[in-house]
Amino acid sequence: MSIQPDAKKTTESRIPAQRATEPAPVPGFAAGPAVAGKSLAVLRIATGFVFLWAFLDKLFGFGYATPEKGAWINGGSPTKGFLSGVHVGPFEPMFHAWAGTWWADSLFMLGLAAVGIAVIAGVGLRLSAAAGGLMMLLMWAAEWPFALSTSTGEATHSTNPIVDYHIIYALVLIVLAAASAGHTWGLGRRWAALVGDRTWLR
Repeated sequence: MSIQPDAKKTTESRIPAQRATEPAPVPGFAAGPAVAGKSLAVLRIATGFVFLWAFLDKLFGFGYATPEKGAWINGGSPTKGFLSGVHVGPFEPMFHAWAGTWWADSLFMLGLAAVGIAVIAGVGLRLSAAAGGLMMLLMWAAEWPFALSTSTGEATHSTNPIVDYHIIYALVLIVLAAASAGHTWGLGRRWAALVGDRTWLR
């Protein structure tokens, strides 16, 4: 009579113990790469629409943030109102000098349109993260949340001295690019094949 344990029975006896250490699935919660990809795709499209809507509203003046008479196509300036109203921070004179200039208006509108369209389509996310992040950083500097009061002596009512929605948008763009979020519900894969080894264009 053999004293060696039955290999099949030993293996089977270990299976329940191994499974017992695995975390129990949370009811109603779906996990996995597919769900993560779709979640990032929704975030990508929503973020892109924020930029694209800002461009369209400033271009045509839908009456939300920009009145019709202030539309760019009607001779309005997309930057003059915001930049000339900067009364806080060390860059106040610089922003006042930029306000309403043709090049500032053109670059701002081009940036909004390009980032919005590219992010929604899921292409050029690395360039979009760089361009959109720079735009958000400049707007953050214009509002200068560190300050408690403006140069005119009024309270800024800053809700956070460091992280505001501009920083959040910039971080979202970086995450979308790092995660190749354009591959799901976007043209990211086709774009990657098109640009090839020029990864900075992805």
